[in-house]
Amino acid sequence: MVNAAIHDLAERLLELKWMMATAESCTGGMIAAHCTDLAGSSAWFERGFVTYSNEAKTELLGVPASLILQDGAVSASVARAMALGACYRSRAQVSVAVTGIAGPSGGSVEKPVGTVWLAWCVEGIVQTEMRLFPGDRAQIRQATMQAALEGLLKRLP
Repeated sequence: MVNAAIHDLAERLLELKWMMATAESCTGGMIAAHCTDLAGSSAWFERGFVTYSNEAKTELLGVPASLILQDGAVSASVARAMALGACYRSRAQVSVAVTGIAGPSGGSVEKPVGTVWLAWCVEGIVQTEMRLFPGDRAQIRQATMQAALEGLLKRLP
């Protein structure tokens, strides 16, 4: 399913003559890696930011440190700021951002393992969505990658 989404996404971005960027935390670059597995991806994939630490989110994407302190790294506001930062700090017209708790540790009652915030920026407009994915670390990361790609495709004109 992921490969089908990447092919459809690539086709649509090429039609639009748009580039995409990724801002990834819990997936650690998996989304960018899967995009660039496709030959010819340099025609539509501009760059990927792997911002696993809070400092990287701030330094590379411009996410305000105060926002991370206030809402936590796994939040709608941080996902939104990551998606905007990926577009503003690249030549991309669209971006996808993910931040979550892939486990097996790190969860809480409020944010259990599997909690992921996704954000998509399409021409400056950002939409966010929280998902709770079941499974182990690998399954959560795989599901996050798939939701991120399918969600971006769904939001393109």
